[in-house]
Amino acid sequence: MGLFSFIKEAGEKLFGTGEAAAAESAPDANAKAAEAIKKYIETLKLPVEGLTVSFDGARSVVTVGGTTPDQASKEKVLLAAGNVAGVAEVEDTITVTNPEPEAQFHTVVRGDTLSGIAKTFYGSANKYMVIFEANKPMLSDPDKIYPGQVLRIPPLA
Repeated sequence: MGLFSFIKEAGEKLFGTGEAAAAESAPDANAKAAEAIKKYIETLKLPVEGLTVSFDGARSVVTVGGTTPDQASKEKVLLAAGNVAGVAEVEDTITVTNPEPEAQFHTVVRGDTLSGIAKTFYGSANKYMVIFEANKPMLSDPDKIYPGQVLRIPPLA
């Protein structure tokens, strides 16, 4: 279990910023935001059983739970929930059935490319596809990353 930080203003726009602000005082708005995030995760077809999602608009925190078969799937679920506009943190209560080494995370800044990130983490710009593959299905194109987005940087096999 852990808490992962994200840039609240960056990410997929699943609900209006007014909805996130309204969620501070309206449990119904929290439930709607949680449902939007859950549906988004489900559309990515990530292997997670018993997916639960809750949202606390007052703190801009999403809590995700369930069971995944591996660490990579868990990390992708966390990234999918965190890379949503209006979310500042993700609380992880996901269980992994086959634990393996955790990935590192990188927050994209202006001017970043997957090649540049690969050079920093792996020493070779040509390993950018490792990062791209590790962030599918959230990434559909290696050239489409944005400042504030958090990416998974897996250990090299």
